[in-house]
Amino acid sequence: MVRSFVFSQTQGKLLSQDISLDLLNVVLRDEGVQFWVDVGEVSDDEAKQILDGIFHFHPLAIEDCLAPTDRSKVEEYDNYVFMVIHAVDYSKGTGSFGTHELNVFIGKEYLVTFHREPLRCVNATIDRIMRNAPAVARAPDRLTYTVLDFLLEGYDPALEELSSEIAELEAKVLDYSSVDILSEVRRLKTEVQKLHQIVRPQRDVMARLAHGEFKIVRGHMLPYYRDLNDQLVRISSLAENYRDSLTNVLQMHLNFQQMQVNKIIKVLTVLATLSVPILAITSYYGMNIKHWPTMDHSMPFSYGWVWGLTAVLTIILYGFLKRKGWW
Repeated sequence: MVRSFVFSQTQGKLLSQDISLDLLNVVLRDEGVQFWVDVGEVSDDEAKQILDGIFHFHPLAIEDCLAPTDRSKVEEYDNYVFMVIHAVDYSKGTGSFGTHELNVFIGKEYLVTFHREPLRCVNATIDRIMRNAPAVARAPDRLTYTVLDFLLEGYDPALEELSSEIAELEAKVLDYSSVDILSEVRRLKTEVQKLHQIVRPQRDVMARLAHGEFKIVRGHMLPYYRDLNDQLVRISSLAENYRDSLTNVLQMHLNFQQMQVNKIIKVLTVLATLSVPILAITSYYGMNIKHWPTMDHSMPFSYGWVWGLTAVLTIILYGFLKRKGWW
């Protein structure tokens, strides 16, 4: 689907929308307007018809649009800036991050966006235009900022889902209710690393825009792009915090496991200690009592004597362990 919006160049007032491609060719030559063309969910041939046939963008930029990549980038051409950036979402059901590529061409009088899947940031920007076009469409760099701002806002639900899953994992560890905790930690650490790999190149892209490297972004808009860069720094910091949290969860799990092993060893050690009297006495009398009560009854109370002495010594040893706090 191709959506187009034509604005007045001075005030950003919405003049027309969803015009035909033939009329779009005419609008390109009109110096009194600016416009936004959003190309989404179309075939490669349809995309080339617009990107190459109408706007004559560089073949390498068009190739980057049609061949999805996980790495963000920004490049400057003769009269426009080309940028690749990614929106994300996190599915708690699948437990994985998904990325959606957004390709942006920023010119002096136009903004062209291309994406293969529906994007919330694009729909949110269109809704904003319908409500108050002059607030967001006075220039392409301002309209680009609005799209990118909504795109980064879309990270928050994904981060909240990931944070919630890490909190649930931590609760499982504290409640001793999870056996397969290692696989969950490994999966989440993989997703956090994926998030970090998505955000890191986008920080470089946004930093270049925010520092005024490209003249297509006007000076008074640089603070807004610096704000976008700050949002990416915050997201990157959260990714680092999530990674540290998962490391702490894993360490807690290992500590609890070691505590359980120590408890088991303690119980076995106490049982072994309490068995010392019976081992010692039966070993001694087993070698020195010639006859047992079941045989010729030469020592009628041998069983009682052995078990009684063992019981007394075991109780004394148990009391000693209790008094020392070892049991």
